[in-house]
This record gives sequence, C-alpha cells and structure tokens, in this order.
Amino acid sequence: MLAACVGGALGVRGAGIDRDVGLPEVQVASERPAPIEAAPDARQALAGGRTPRPPLPQRADVRRAGVFARARAGLVALAVIDTRGRMHGVRPRARFPAASVVKAALLAARLRALERGGQPLAEAERQRFEAMIRWSDNDAADAVYAAVGDAALVETVRRGGMRRFTIAGHWGNAQITAADGARFMSNLRRVLGERYRPLAMELLASVVPGQRWGIPEVAPGWRIWFKGGWTDTRRGELVSQAALLERRGRRIAMAILTDAQPSQEYGRDSLRGVAARLLGRQRGGRRE
Repeated sequence: MLAACVGGALGVRGAGIDRDVGLPEVQVASERPAPIEAAPDARQALAGGRTPRPPLPQRADVRRAGVFARARAGLVALAVIDTRGRMHGVRPRARFPAASVVKAALLAARLRALERGGQPLAEAERQRFEAMIRWSDNDAADAVYAAVGDAALVETVRRGGMRRFTIAGHWGNAQITAADGARFMSNLRRVLGERYRPLAMELLASVVPGQRWGIPEVAPGWRIWFKGGWTDTRRGELVSQAALLERRGRRIAMAILTDAQPSQEYGRDSLRGVAARLLGRQRGGRRE
C-alpha cells in the first residue's frame, strides 16, 4: 500500500494528546539538551579557538514561528535544536500520534540489530526499507516492526534522546513529542551505527518528490534527511515531519507536529510556514 500513512484501523484515531497543547499563549521554551553529538559549528569553533557564528535559527525566528503556529487552526507543536546545540520549542513536550514519522526509528532499530548480530543485509529487506522510507509504505513498516518489536524500538529511540516516546503493540500506536523528534534527528548518525549508516542516510535523503512537502520546500541550499507522517484522527487531519538539515558545516534538527488540521494541504501549509520562519525566510515580511 504505497504512500499510505497510518489509518484509524491501526489504533491512532484520537490517541491521547497532552493537555499542554492548549496553552493560552505562545510560549517559547529553551533548553540545553545534553545531546549525544555536539553541533558541528560549535565543535569547529572550539577546536580553532574562534568565536562561534551566530546560531541558526535566531531566537527571533523561533518566536516568529511560534506566533505563526499559534495563529493556525488546530494544534501545532515545534522543537528545533539550533546550530549551537540548544533546543527551542513551542509545546515541545505535547504528545502526538507519531504516524509515519516513527518509520525512521524503525529503520534505525532494525539496522542496529543487523549490525550487532553481524548479519548481512538481504536484498529483500533492503527493498523493504526503501519502500518504508522513500514511499512510506505501511505493509513494509509492518514487516520491519515484526522483526524489531517494542523493546528494541524503545531502546533505539532512548539512545536517540527521546524521553516521552510511547509504543504499545504496533508501530501505528507510537506517540512522540516535538522535542523527541528533534533530539532523535540531531543524534541520527550515532543512532544508526556505522555499517549501515550510509544506506539509511541515503534513504532519508531520497524521499519521493510527492512527499517532499513541508520542511524540504523551504530549505533550498540545505542537505536534508527527514521523515513525514500523515493520517486522519478524531480531531481532523494530522501532518508532521522531523528533519535534520546541514549546510556549510552547520546543522539544525527540527520536528513540527500538527493535529486537528482542516485538511492535509492546510497541515502542509502549517509545516511550511513554521519551517520557513525557523530558517529565517520570513523576516520582516519578506523571503530571504
């Protein structure tokens, strides 16, 4: 079933979203998350004795993204880890159904198991990974999940920095927060291990054009690795993405989660608008 994300039959319709999605005003929270992997430009500046470049996104960009998110219909949460390794977010700890965003973690969990066991990657399984990531195929995800299971998936996401991830009996029941999504993408390379890392990064960089909406549309000049998810819930339409972006030695990780969107296209517009502001493309009302 190509290009299909999670449907109601998989148990995500109306999955519990934390109460803090209903905050009365935009709140921009910041934290220093103790990431597994330090931001590249911060490492380079320390090694060379140079003053680090100003972080991206700038705090004003995060605030603009928060104002935009609050103005949208439905529920929008975001978290971004800037180029200095600091996290900023709006409703970053609110849980949302993960939908197909969790497929990036499924891929990592299975590849880690193969590497630990010294097992070769069979061609049939490689094709299954390609279908699951590039086309977001649910049947392929079912097969990968059957080989992974809840315990290995939880171990993998914990290694990636996820703190509020939940799963119960099927990948379609997974729930994540924006903060978790951003941390996982920030730590993506380490989570993937070494042997199969190039394959995983290639897949996450080559999602089919028809699914490259949202963050990729407003990130020209950036290399991007990402996974999106979409489904209908009892609230409306859910559209979400988590991504790692790199350019000129600088790295940003972000996750934008939505629910109760009036339509899929409206949800994609929500992602585009938030990401454009985080990347500084809407400063002063003009694209930069």
